[in-house]
Amino acid sequence: MVARVRTVAFQGVDTLDIDVQVHMGNGLPAFSIVGLPAKAVDESKDRVRAALSALGLALPPQRITVNLAPADVTKEGSHYDLPIAVGILVQMGVLPAEEVAGYLVLGELALDGKLTEVSGILPAALGAVSRGVGIICPEKVGPEAAWAGDLDVLAPRTLLSLINHFKGSQVLTPPEPAGAEEPGLFPDLADVKGQESAKRALEIAAAGGHNLLMTGPPGAGKSMLAARLPGLLPPLDAREALEVSMVRSVAGDLKGGRISRARPYRDPHHSSSIPALVGGGLKARPGEVSLAHCGVLFLDELAEFPRTVLDSLRQSIETGQAVVSRANHRVTYPARFQLIAAMNPCRCGYLPDPSQACGRAPKCGLDYQARLSGPLLDRFDLRIEIEPVSIQELGQPLDAERSETVAARVAAARRLQSRRFEGVEGASGRVNADLGGKLLEEHARPDPPGQALMEEAAARLALSARGYHRILRVARTIADLEQSGPVRRHHIAEALAYRGLVLKRAA
Repeated sequence: MVARVRTVAFQGVDTLDIDVQVHMGNGLPAFSIVGLPAKAVDESKDRVRAALSALGLALPPQRITVNLAPADVTKEGSHYDLPIAVGILVQMGVLPAEEVAGYLVLGELALDGKLTEVSGILPAALGAVSRGVGIICPEKVGPEAAWAGDLDVLAPRTLLSLINHFKGSQVLTPPEPAGAEEPGLFPDLADVKGQESAKRALEIAAAGGHNLLMTGPPGAGKSMLAARLPGLLPPLDAREALEVSMVRSVAGDLKGGRISRARPYRDPHHSSSIPALVGGGLKARPGEVSLAHCGVLFLDELAEFPRTVLDSLRQSIETGQAVVSRANHRVTYPARFQLIAAMNPCRCGYLPDPSQACGRAPKCGLDYQARLSGPLLDRFDLRIEIEPVSIQELGQPLDAERSETVAARVAAARRLQSRRFEGVEGASGRVNADLGGKLLEEHARPDPPGQALMEEAAARLALSARGYHRILRVARTIADLEQSGPVRRHHIAEALAYRGLVLKRAA
């Protein structure tokens, strides 16, 4: 007889069925795990043996073989402890095979028999719903599993309480979904003195989900402006919140099973590697682009990032996915993010100011900006120059719009965009930055004066097709902020104004 227990392996935010098969037969006493187990899985036999011993149970003096099928998929993670232990208990006659067959089982075992939380419970629970089974997981992550909806969740604290539940001497209370995280308090846009043109660009970026590049000297306020963008964005809808939470769950970042409606804001250091930014490593974990899914990825000191790291972002920007390829498998994570970047005009940072610029100007600026490839620059819808605020402006009292006022206009513009995408498959959370094909042709076509300006600008600036379409998308957003139906000439003119760099390189 072979005992079978269901569990899963993670492939990005998707799950793959794993059949844990436990066999006890004649031969010298031994405990082996086969089926391409990684180091943490192979060590499960020691944790399982100690946990059973803590309950007063000893492994029978037989040859125990655990097979993790399919055998050609590498098994990684400590969540295989509990299904292996359950399979052994079924073989020993402690747990009923028929009842265990109706559950997906995940959990790590401590040496004293307690169950320790593991990553990925939310996607595993959603997978259990699609398979029509329940889920057994540690108590600490039970509230996370409960978010999956109509699902039978058993969340014991210890292996003993799980045994007692199936024997009928104890009843495990189904966990309740954890309360949603309170939205964080973001800095207010009203605290920024001056920088009116930069605030306008930030509002347009927030309204249409456009990528934004800010160039300016140190201390001009680039990072300060970027930190205020999350306060302008609308909260995640239910579908987006679930997608974001699934990525966080796989990354082990969903503490207490609390789902948040706040949009992610990630700001990795410029020393980050490709695996840290795009995803990868030993377990093909999600990177910063996926952790910023449906939110903002802010790259400060953009030109200080290695060029290979920056160019690795290009595919994710276009496709909304991060693909991590390995020799024997390929993992895909969602990565639909808004890229906000800031950089100095040159290494010293003071190129526009002749009194402070180095002796190599302007060549130093050209060399510094050449760290960014043309294709990457072409993926920024908005490129603005940030001028330092004068001492006179700093001395003026605060008298600017608050973030909540700007956020109301952004929300109104996004409602227009949501109606624009109605009926389009996978359109949840889509914004003007995603307009393409027939939708772009239908909704962003300028009026005749605007079209004439676009044609003139395309000829003078040698715009690529991508650059041409990005200007139309930005103009559509500007029109939405005015609640205007057609895209007019002044909308095109303002969109064109956001295509410059400090050295006036061609757009």
